[in-house]
Formats: sequence, C-alpha cells, structure tokens
Amino acid sequence: MIERVASATVNVAPGELERARSLALQNMRVVMRAAQRHSAQIEKQCGVSGAQLWVMQELHDQPGLRMGELATKMSLHQTTASNLVDALVKKMYVRKARDQPDQRVVTLTLTEQGQLVIADAPQPARGLLPSALAQLDASSLAQLNQGLTALLAVVTPDDRQAGMQPFTFTM
Repeated sequence: MIERVASATVNVAPGELERARSLALQNMRVVMRAAQRHSAQIEKQCGVSGAQLWVMQELHDQPGLRMGELATKMSLHQTTASNLVDALVKKMYVRKARDQPDQRVVTLTLTEQGQLVIADAPQPARGLLPSALAQLDASSLAQLNQGLTALLAVVTPDDRQAGMQPFTFTM
C-alpha cells in the first residue's frame, strides 16, 4: 500500500499505518497525562496553577522582567501573561512596579511569599513539556515540529492562536 503523508509518499505494509496511528495516539495521551499530573501536583502542593508557577520561575531567575519579556519567554500572548501575573499579584506572590525613569514601564518581581512558594515547588517549575522540549536536540525538535505541523494541517478548525495560550489544565 502507498500512503500520502504530509506531502511525502511512503511505502507502508498493510497494518503498519494503523499501528503507527495507534502508537502516535497512545504516545500523545502519555505526554498529555504526564503534563496534567504534573500540573495537578503543582496546584495541590503550591496553590497556584502550572502556568502561574512558570511565571514565578521566570521571575525568580530574572527579577525585573517586563510583561512583554515574560510573554516572549513563555511563548504566550501578552494579554495571557498579564492575566497570569494579575492572579499572582492578588495572591501577593508577585509585585508590579513602575520603572522610575519611564513610568510607562512596569517591572515584575517575586515577593518574599512568592520566593517561598518557588523554593518548595515541584520540579520542573516551568512545566513538564517545556522542560522536556529543552532536553531535545535540534534534529529531534525539527522532526517533532514537522510531525506536529502535519497534524495541524488536518486538524479543524485551524486555531493557531491557541499556540499562544497555556494548556487549560495548567491555568
């Protein structure tokens, strides 16, 4: 059997394509469930969402980040990053401060309470998926992106803006 896959023609033995689909689905489930479990552990142990803990880790590593810088580091839309920060400000884990020379600039830092939370947080504080992706080499990342791009090409509706938002289970 010849199967057309993501603009490449591949010879596939009968049954192999179905096994490959099944394995891909199972692997995606394992990855998503591991990420969900890690996020649930964070929420139970720290009282913040996985995405909020990631914000706190970024501010721990680089105090004084601006909102746009934080959004870029987390691959998020700036509005989404702002909503995460606002929730942490309400919990008194993050402080917003206006830059003295330019009052339009807001810098973000962890409070003492926020420092305590991040010190006792389960690792990886940035989340399971970002941590795992950071461990992949360039070739593996290219292959992963190629496969995900092929999958996105057949997923409807095309909601590419979702790529700039954290998973709902980390919110």
